[in-house]
Amino acid sequence: MKPTILVFDSGMGGLSVYREIKAMLPNAHYLYCFDNAFFPYSEKEEQEIIDRTLSICTRINGQYPIDIIVIGCNTASTVVLPALRSAFDCPIVGTVPAVKPAAAISQTKTIGLLATKGTVKRSYVNDLINNYAADCIVERIGSTKLPEIAEQKIYGNSVDLLALQNEVAPWIGNKELDTVILGCTHFPLLKEELRLCLPQVKYFVDPAKAIAKRVKSLLNEQKVRSKNEKFRNLIFCTRHFEEEQRFQHVLKYWGFDELILRELN
Repeated sequence: MKPTILVFDSGMGGLSVYREIKAMLPNAHYLYCFDNAFFPYSEKEEQEIIDRTLSICTRINGQYPIDIIVIGCNTASTVVLPALRSAFDCPIVGTVPAVKPAAAISQTKTIGLLATKGTVKRSYVNDLINNYAADCIVERIGSTKLPEIAEQKIYGNSVDLLALQNEVAPWIGNKELDTVILGCTHFPLLKEELRLCLPQVKYFVDPAKAIAKRVKSLLNEQKVRSKNEKFRNLIFCTRHFEEEQRFQHVLKYWGFDELILRELN
């Protein structure tokens, strides 16, 4: 039987995590939900994020037997995992900035953490840096604009390189910066453009491959709940949006069959 995997994010950035999981588990059933009515999570209160994530995942799980939930959002992962693990019997996998591997791979010991404003200020991230990158200089940029730029790229629009440069401007002249942690799941979708803006950076590090390995390992340890072999890959949103008419090419490109609206009242 095929496992059913739910990937959840406030936007489309979690597709970068889904992409790696699907490459490792191509025959699984996939559900992707983006809470676009509340996008971006980086500017929302923690309890609001917890409440919405719990509510949305519970509603989807009530209709589809989920075998594992992946929170493909760094901001949400820093606050929602304990609540989700208390509410669900299935494994919950979060997404956190890849501080440890970045610190290990950096040769200059000067690292950039590129994340949302919500993520860069979380105490959880401070703990990661103190525990795994204490011997490094860690420069931080919190951006609200970059996730929006990545969203536009997903919908087929060209990337505004000048806007991208403006977001990472503090790092452009830093010759010691050799490693950048992509601390938002939107940012791997902009990796090639970021390379153009920051040519001195040798390594752009994101946790997607490690998450995929973790998902595969956890699924090997449990029984699959779903018995529907004809299950379709679905994307859920929480409100209508302007690009909806152009979304069919996104569905097909990423391997999904249908977009379904799930509003929260």
